[in-house]
Amino acid sequence: MSINSKSRRDARKRADAKAPKPIPAHKLGAPHAELRDEQGKLLGGIVFKDNEWVLGLGGKIAGSSHSAAHVLAIIKRAAALLRSEGREVQLVFSATLRAAAHQEAADEGLGFDEFQARLEREMNETPPAP
Repeated sequence: MSINSKSRRDARKRADAKAPKPIPAHKLGAPHAELRDEQGKLLGGIVFKDNEWVLGLGGKIAGSSHSAAHVLAIIKRAAALLRSEGREVQLVFSATLRAAAHQEAADEGLGFDEFQARLEREMNETPPAP
């Protein structure tokens, strides 16, 4: 065995150890939304875990909130942005998430569409953090 073979094998082992490990499905939480592309690839989703709505985009956790309305509005915005780029995406969400989001908006005296429009305005006014 050559010295180069061992060094390549050791480098591969180090890279494998640093690679993120997938989270087992039973630890993810209850799924409530999926954003998929035209090939069915998962682009984002929302799960409910430990009394929080967790938003994942691009294989990474984008954030969490106690507000169902907030995370639903954000994933709908992500779908709209992708569609505006000409990509075909499908967003499916649970009746539980929808009901919780609509109730939160109603508690603020708004319809969900109004809540979503207000959030959109707020996000457009605030520059993204560096």
